[in-house]
Amino acid sequence: MVLIQQEEVGTEERVVNLSESAETAKSSASSNVDDSKEASDGFETASDTELGGEVEEREQQHQHQELGIPPGTDSSEEASHDEELKQQKALAQANDAKLEGNELFGDGQFEEALSKYEFALQMAPDMPSSVEIRSICHSNRAVCFMKLGKYEDTIKECTKALELNPAYLKALVRRGEAHEKLEHFEEAIADMKKILEIDPSNDQARKTILRLEPLAAEKREKMKEEMIAKLKDMGNSLLGRFGMSVDNFKAVKDPNTGSYSISFQR
Repeated sequence: MVLIQQEEVGTEERVVNLSESAETAKSSASSNVDDSKEASDGFETASDTELGGEVEEREQQHQHQELGIPPGTDSSEEASHDEELKQQKALAQANDAKLEGNELFGDGQFEEALSKYEFALQMAPDMPSSVEIRSICHSNRAVCFMKLGKYEDTIKECTKALELNPAYLKALVRRGEAHEKLEHFEEAIADMKKILEIDPSNDQARKTILRLEPLAAEKREKMKEEMIAKLKDMGNSLLGRFGMSVDNFKAVKDPNTGSYSISFQR
C-alpha cells in the first residue's frame, strides 16, 4: 500500500508539473503573440516595405524611359528635361506649320498661308532656339500681305522680324519695297542703307537708293510748297480782317549778310 501511494503521489506531482508546464508554455506563447502583434501594429513589415519600394522604383524607371530621361536623374533635372522635351515638340509643330504655310503660299492661297504662319508663331516657344523660325514666319507673313496689297501690315511684320533678327536682309528688302509702295521714300532709302551696312556689295540696294533719292527730294519740295500754301491761307484769313493779305508783305534778302527783312507794301 505504501508503494502504491508513493506512485500516486508521484503521478499526481508529475501531472501537476505537466499542467503547470502547459500553462506556462501557453502563457509564454500568448505573450509572444501579443508582443508580436503589438510590435507590428501601425507599421509595415519589412517585406511589405521592400516590395512597395521596388514597385515604385520600377514605375519611375518606366516613366523615365518613356520621357528619355537618363538613369540617375534627380527630380529637378527631371523637370528641366521634361520642359526641354515639351519645347522641342512645340518647335517641331511650329516648323511643320511653317512648311504647310509655304506650300499654301506657293499655291497662291495667301490668306490660308497667313493662318499657318500665325499658328506656327503661337506654337513656337519664346526661347533662343526659336528666334530663327519666328523671324522667318513674320517675314513670310509680310510677303503674304505684300501680295494682298496690305503694305502697312507688310511693314509691321517686317519690323517684328527685324526685332528678332536685325541682320535679316530679306525683311529689310521687303519693308523697303512696302515703304516705296506707300511713297515713304525716306524710310525706304533708310532700309536700303541698312542693307549696305550689312552687305556693302549689295548692288541692288545701291541702285534703289539712286533711284529713290530724286523721288524723295521731289516729295520734300512738294510737301514744302503745300505747307507754305497752308500757312498763306491761314495768314490771309487773319489779315483779311484788317483789309490786308500776305501779299502785302515781301521778304527781301540782304546780299551781304544773307538774312531776310520783311517789308510792307500796299
